[in-house]
Amino acid sequence: MVDLHWSIKPNKSKAIMVAKRQLAEFVCDALNLEGINFTLPEIQTLLDGITVGGHKLSDQQIAINQANGWRTLFDWVEGDNFEITIEKVCELHYIAAKKEALNWGKFRSGGVIIAGADYTPPDAHLLPSLFYQMVQELSKMADIYDQAIHLFLTMARNQFFYDVNKRMGRFIMNGFLLNSGYPAINLPAKRQLEFNSLMLKFYPTGDQRAMNKFMRSCMDSRVIKIMKEVDV
Repeated sequence: MVDLHWSIKPNKSKAIMVAKRQLAEFVCDALNLEGINFTLPEIQTLLDGITVGGHKLSDQQIAINQANGWRTLFDWVEGDNFEITIEKVCELHYIAAKKEALNWGKFRSGGVIIAGADYTPPDAHLLPSLFYQMVQELSKMADIYDQAIHLFLTMARNQFFYDVNKRMGRFIMNGFLLNSGYPAINLPAKRQLEFNSLMLKFYPTGDQRAMNKFMRSCMDSRVIKIMKEVDV
């Protein structure tokens, strides 16, 4: 697995170090993309274990879940325990979607819709086979970021869970990248309109090209520079 776009050389310890420093930013942007408006200082305060005023307890729980999801990913990657399996993904969903999704920690058992999209996600009984197909398709791609973005987009389109699907897709995308020694992609909340518009076009067709280009454009140039520095 190689990066054919930026020519980043894999370095797991450096990729994890950078991602840990971005944790508050990852959480803040993820929440704002869901319409839950926290500032970066408020998220930093929450991550320090201190509640902040002016927010619903349920929203603070979602923020904590998001942070715990990232911390779990870090632990898995550092302990060589990250795997893309149904069991592992459901374990992470149990942490990241606790008290938010209809059922957390298991694939949905019924139908769902995607608001604004002229597309119906697959029937629930097809989800296990679609998950295995998603993983198998990685072998057809030479570029690590094509593989990672494929995981995110496929999870978002198949809607394996009743809720928290896009966030779960980004967790698995970034866990896959970090586990392979490459930096994570953060989706800035300021690009929400562009993201939503492209996703609504993506859902009916499954054509990943425009979203692939968009997700790559979200990569922080500072992170690329750090990853490409030669360690002395």
